[in-house]
Amino acid sequence: MNCGFALRLFAGMLLALGGTAAAGAEEASAPAMESAAPAAQRVMVMLRLGAEHFRAGGDYGGAYGDAMGEQARLRLARRIAREHGLSVVESWPMQLVGVDCIVMEVRDGRSPDAVSAELTKLPGVAWSQPLNEFNMQGAAAAAQPYNDRLSPAQPWHLAPLHRLTTGKGVTIAIIDSQIDTGHPDLAGQIAASRDFAAPGHPAAERHGTGVAGIIGARPGNGMGIAGVAPGARILGLRACWERPYGGITVCDTLSLAKALTFAIENRANVINLSLTGPADRLLGGLIDLGLARGITIVAAVDAKNPRASFPAFVKGVVPVAAARLSGGEPSVYIAPGEDVPTTEPDGKWSVVSGSSFAAAHVSGLAALLRQLAGSGKSASAASLLGPRGVVDACALVGRSSRLDVPACEAGR
Repeated sequence: MNCGFALRLFAGMLLALGGTAAAGAEEASAPAMESAAPAAQRVMVMLRLGAEHFRAGGDYGGAYGDAMGEQARLRLARRIAREHGLSVVESWPMQLVGVDCIVMEVRDGRSPDAVSAELTKLPGVAWSQPLNEFNMQGAAAAAQPYNDRLSPAQPWHLAPLHRLTTGKGVTIAIIDSQIDTGHPDLAGQIAASRDFAAPGHPAAERHGTGVAGIIGARPGNGMGIAGVAPGARILGLRACWERPYGGITVCDTLSLAKALTFAIENRANVINLSLTGPADRLLGGLIDLGLARGITIVAAVDAKNPRASFPAFVKGVVPVAAARLSGGEPSVYIAPGEDVPTTEPDGKWSVVSGSSFAAAHVSGLAALLRQLAGSGKSASAASLLGPRGVVDACALVGRSSRLDVPACEAGR
């Protein structure tokens, strides 16, 4: 199809659907919102949790004993803050990794790295680290069988795949910004929606809604698109938020840690992390724990600085980019992420680009492959997706099913 004609066709489809093809940077669809203080001015202090019967108040058992132990740790946290010129902002116990996470604010301009190094040496502190910030790897772009009006513009032929697998029995956790759960292509598709980001209670946001559409949009409803894994059980976990006035979508260590903990504890089979940021010890530990439990974790690669992409290159994580990286960069999985149609808030559809959306395609495909393998079975990224390189959805599904691969690739 001629590229100009395809774009004109897609624009016409969007107008028919009441959608918009947005250009340039993402526009905020939620009211202006920010964290109470920039992440760069905060540190996280991980206080050790003792074994259950050794914790303060443990003899009492139950919630009362836990509360007493928490109070003792909070007193220790306040003393540390007072002695080191800090203030306590928030506390969050993380039993999965054996720590009570205390967020403290640096008020005198000191480097969070220097403060963290100082606090790590203290008795009772497992470690301290900056409250890191993470960026989603997607952006709206300028101006492409089911009866969904935009399905001809989707990069993968999904109807042949869905005759054999839809992701049924597989749970996918989307850790992102707020999903528009009432969108006509997503209504009934999101099994649970939880908010772990301050200030909370947001309107629907573009990035999370776009990622969710690629993964789970309802097919065959005569509108919009078809999701890669529409039969999967999807957990929408808000750990990120849009900066005001059309700014980028960001997350921080604590919000991501809360969402990862929820996903692991609620037995997600696939976790989608369409984001990148600095190496982070707390998040790394949770990701390792998830991988050890057989979870497939998919993460976006920052095309501008691939080697700094965390958590994409944590061992066992599936690193995904929208295009080939330049020579000498680490090998990655390459999936559709350029001019991809998807859902956006307020019942609209738009075209998006970025490795965020490439990662969403791979997360959906991982759910299809896990259903074929047996949803409860764990599998390494290599065994599910094969060697790194361009992802061929039809060929991968054809490896473990009776799919006619040439017909699938032709869209039949």
